[in-house]
Amino acid sequence: MTFAAHRARKRFGQHWLIDQAVLDRIVAAAQLGAADRVLEVGPGRGALTERLLASPAASVQAVELDRDLVQGLRQRFTQDPRFHLIEGDALVVDLPAADKVVANIPYNITGPLLDRLLGRLDRPVDPPYAGLVLLVQQEVGERIRAHPGSSAYSALSVRMQLLAHCHSVCSVPPRCFQPPPKVMSEVIALEPLAASERLEPRLARAVELLLRRCFAARRKMLRNSLSGLVGGQELFAVAAEAGIDLQDRPQMLAPAQWVALATALEPRGVQAEPCGSASPSSES
Repeated sequence: MTFAAHRARKRFGQHWLIDQAVLDRIVAAAQLGAADRVLEVGPGRGALTERLLASPAASVQAVELDRDLVQGLRQRFTQDPRFHLIEGDALVVDLPAADKVVANIPYNITGPLLDRLLGRLDRPVDPPYAGLVLLVQQEVGERIRAHPGSSAYSALSVRMQLLAHCHSVCSVPPRCFQPPPKVMSEVIALEPLAASERLEPRLARAVELLLRRCFAARRKMLRNSLSGLVGGQELFAVAAEAGIDLQDRPQMLAPAQWVALATALEPRGVQAEPCGSASPSSES
């Protein structure tokens, strides 16, 4: 099957990015050098792949699930020795070694794919990628990079900002795709934290416990959400040690304050459970 005969498949979340300026901005944001091995998830018809191969990158390793697109990609790019294609599900296959990730992520797998590419608070991907440039649904991008106090700020914001430095590259309206999605999109850049900046696993699990507990009732004041962990005057002592106001609601606390709160609770016997199956797209 050729690309011309292929129709975008809804079950794969396929929307082809056709805007040349946005494609250029994605590649520019990746800051690719001659030593970089690039991982592209979901190359589709290869519009972004073509630009990645035109960059100085040492190699472009793509993972594509749609077998009909795989055929077209091989016909289009296999003459370039820097191009390698893996047919399969990016959530399941062994991902090839790479330095950077550049991808137009299918929106229906954003959460679990971020989990694979960045890891979780207590189990970050090691070694981390040097950088990721991802096209995501704008609502998700806003939550990832949101600041405390904003309506978009959530448990996802805290988790992602404790795993990586996050910033927006550009907004992408529906008209930039074929077929156009029903939502706005955004290109975001993520720079995973170095090993020395990551949370120790036990502390990371304690932060996760607090995020789940407090954001499950995000309209409650912290004094109510935390009262089941420690009570009475002990709770005020914890708050003073962590430098937080118990009158605040969870969306007011910066990532560093959640770490400080978990640190203050730890010697008081608050048990942290494993992070389990929570994905980075979860609100709670």
